[in-house]
Amino acid sequence: MIAARFPDGRLHLQHGPIDLIVEAFGAAEEVEAAYRQAIDRFGDILPTLVRELPTLRRRVGEAYPLLQGPVARRMAEAVWPHRTVFITPMAAVAGAVADEMLQAMLAGRSLDKAYVNDGGDIAIHLSTGHGLRAGIFAQALDGAVTLTHDRPVRGIATSGRGGRSFSLGIADSATVLARTAAAADAAATLIANAVNVDHPAIARRPAHDLDPDSDLGDLPVTVAVGDLPLEAIDEALDSGLAEARRLRLLGLIDSAAISLCGHWRLEHERSLEIGAGRARRLHGGAQSR
Repeated sequence: MIAARFPDGRLHLQHGPIDLIVEAFGAAEEVEAAYRQAIDRFGDILPTLVRELPTLRRRVGEAYPLLQGPVARRMAEAVWPHRTVFITPMAAVAGAVADEMLQAMLAGRSLDKAYVNDGGDIAIHLSTGHGLRAGIFAQALDGAVTLTHDRPVRGIATSGRGGRSFSLGIADSATVLARTAAAADAAATLIANAVNVDHPAIARRPAHDLDPDSDLGDLPVTVAVGDLPLEAIDEALDSGLAEARRLRLLGLIDSAAISLCGHWRLEHERSLEIGAGRARRLHGGAQSR
């Protein structure tokens, strides 16, 4: 396990595939105490998850998943509303880890704001009067979102092909804002899957051919996207937008930004700014002010 500080003071935690960037703001003694609590909590996250991997990789069905670990329970809670389609608790793992680590940091602490960034899936804390500006990046266009204490968004997540997990769709990215990072993570997975179209330029392979342990089994995942005509791009993006709108109307997300081949669709446009040069990459850490 790695626990180290960057020159700018941010905390870096890494254990196996879990790689976190943590930053807290407030009185120096409160920030340092929050970082110590994060380090103390982090060591148990991965071993506890590994013990329940068989259940976490299983499709959610009619029965609520019986899980013991706190991160695993967060994962189950996040995916349960989506049980009518194919989804496993693993769809929310990065966001759930970020949520759990943020809670550990905040226990007994008084912080102005804080975030835990798990590879671009971010859990956020904001006290009254404070805000956080986070960046979105996909290909040549980027964007930003500014969060405030009075807005019920405490999680940001991004999914799509080319990320850390396989995708059933062809989205370059689907970034979602929601009440928790786990909820955003699960929804981003589904929206990215929905950005899809049948076209000979798209190559797919069964997930288990690429990773025998994949929770997606023999489902075909996207491995390459060639040149697509504009009508195919529009069809795929409109499909993803319809899914994002459905989830927003159900109250499961706040907003979403979807990109494919340099084109964008936004759901709840007032939440997000899209335009070149406005933001940093999410995986480099949230930008705050």
